[in-house]
Amino acid sequence: MGIGHHQGTAMPGAAGNFAVAGHRQAHDAVLDHVDALVPGDWIYVQTREGYYVYVFRNSQTGLPSRTDEPVPTRPGAAPTESYLTPTSCNPRFGSQERFVAYTLLERWQPVSAEPPAEIIQAARAAREG
Repeated sequence: MGIGHHQGTAMPGAAGNFAVAGHRQAHDAVLDHVDALVPGDWIYVQTREGYYVYVFRNSQTGLPSRTDEPVPTRPGAAPTESYLTPTSCNPRFGSQERFVAYTLLERWQPVSAEPPAEIIQAARAAREG
C-alpha cells in the first residue's frame, strides 16, 4: 500500500535518483493523477529529518522492464544533483507501460522548521473551504 522505494536507488535529498513506484487505480491510488503534473509543479516528501521539495520537469512512458539510472535519462552519468522519479502503470487501468515523472530537488528544510509555507496555506484553505 502507498509508495514503494525502488531498492538500490538514492534516498531523498541524496545525489542521484530517488525512485519510487505507486499505483494509479488501486492500493490507495497514490499516483492516480501523476499524468496531470505540469512543469513547475511541486512534489513534497517528508521524512524524519525534514521536508524535500522537488519540482516537476517532464515525463515519458516506457516498458515495464525499464529501470532508471542514477541520473535519469543519462546512462553512465555521475549524479551531482538530487532527483525524484515517481513511476506508475500506464494507461491508468493497464500495465502495458510505465509512466515516469522526472523531478529535481529544489529545496530542503528541517522538520523543526515546520512544513513548507505552501503546505500550511493549502491546509488552511482546505479547512476553510
